[in-house]
Amino acid sequence: YREILLESVAETSEEFMDRYFEGDEFSVTEISAALAMNVQEGSIVPVCMGSTLDLRGVSNLLDDICSYFPSPDKRACNGIAQKTNEIFEANYDFTKAKSAYVWKSIVDPFLGKYSLIKVCSGVIKSDDVLYNVEKGNEEKLNKLYVMEGSKPQEVAELHAGDIGAIAKLNSVQTGDSLATKANPILYPKTTISTPYTYKRYKAVNKGDEDKISQALSKMMSEDLTLKVVNDSANRQTLLYGMGDQHLDIVCSKLKERYKVEIVLSKPKVPFRETIRKNSDVEGKHKKQSGGHGQYGHVKMRFEPSGDLETPYVFEQVVVGGAVPKNYFPAVEKGLQECVQKGPLASYPVVGVKATLYDGSYHTVDSSEMAFKMATILAFKKGFMEASPVLLEPIVSMNVTVPDKYTGDVMGDLNKRRGRVLGMNPDHNGNTVIEADVPMLEIYGYSTDLRSMTGGSGNFSYEFARYEQAPADIQQKEIAARANQSEEEDDK
Repeated sequence: YREILLESVAETSEEFMDRYFEGDEFSVTEISAALAMNVQEGSIVPVCMGSTLDLRGVSNLLDDICSYFPSPDKRACNGIAQKTNEIFEANYDFTKAKSAYVWKSIVDPFLGKYSLIKVCSGVIKSDDVLYNVEKGNEEKLNKLYVMEGSKPQEVAELHAGDIGAIAKLNSVQTGDSLATKANPILYPKTTISTPYTYKRYKAVNKGDEDKISQALSKMMSEDLTLKVVNDSANRQTLLYGMGDQHLDIVCSKLKERYKVEIVLSKPKVPFRETIRKNSDVEGKHKKQSGGHGQYGHVKMRFEPSGDLETPYVFEQVVVGGAVPKNYFPAVEKGLQECVQKGPLASYPVVGVKATLYDGSYHTVDSSEMAFKMATILAFKKGFMEASPVLLEPIVSMNVTVPDKYTGDVMGDLNKRRGRVLGMNPDHNGNTVIEADVPMLEIYGYSTDLRSMTGGSGNFSYEFARYEQAPADIQQKEIAARANQSEEEDDK
């Protein structure tokens, strides 16, 4: 490693390069100066070893930060003045209007929330009123702190270039800019990585759901790469993070900080249901139990609409008043209820065209409820007679890996039923593989990719479309949903 370090030093100037090839030794001062230059340029990234548990290497790390990292006055810090839309050169100048950037939030279960800030210009005092440029509201400061480890130490003011903390600014979030209302300055937000690893979670103890939700909300304000999504169609709540280890840490924090526990499991895939053929059916709801009865009768045609982004299309071509127009909304309400939970496997329905063309009614017994029930009967029958199928979500993936791993990664994508669409070199020794892959097959992909590439690969994806799932996948999923329904009925 020392040889690599000396090569990096030699590359900083022609004089050093000549001396390196001549076999001259560099002094410690020359190595330190060259290392500082490389670090500031971003051409090398130093790795410092140590342990916080027994304080090994901590003092060395602090010394290295002081010696090699760029001082605030050596680095430009620019924002946008909102009133003039011109660049504001803050540059950590004490004499300019006060402004700061919120780069992190910490929520302590006992002490509350701390907003960690970098003061970009001016001097911020504990009794100041700052303007949240992002939110458009003023914030009255309480106390200012500098953090010594996890312990806040109160200070009277923070100067340009300082990293400090402000307590109990509940509406302030990571990425916000703070300034004065007279001189609102907006700083660019830090790019946050998109979380792609996700798992389903459930509370270990019933009754803890609200506590868990509140705890996760606090943790998300601290960690912008953590996300919770409620998948109502599959009756599951999903927890997104940067990897399996990230999600495991979240579970540990919930247990240690907030005294609640969750269990993670494989999430359900959001399948959809549709039809491939046409059907012509009728639905009749007739009930007589003394007094007014119930009567609704519809004749309907069902066919593919060709639009998998819309649940259904409804048309009425009734002639002669066989079904009065005032019952058309009731028929559509029946359709709306049916498409939320399809007859095949209880997944949402897409891409169906329903046409009401005939029926009958009773002047006394017919009602909106009766026609709604008749429509539900017709839909279930017509859907199952029109070659129903399950659709699976397809995602478009970009996988970036070193060239030497390209073959292994492509082989793995093929095993996952993926379709490789292209391979593009990025001219840095990496290849970007573009592929369409079923969402069902990408669960756990971050761990597998890390294993295949020694941690040097990364990927991103986004939803692309729905496609008909293979027959074996459909059969397996339909059977699983049927078993699930039986278990829920038993409960």
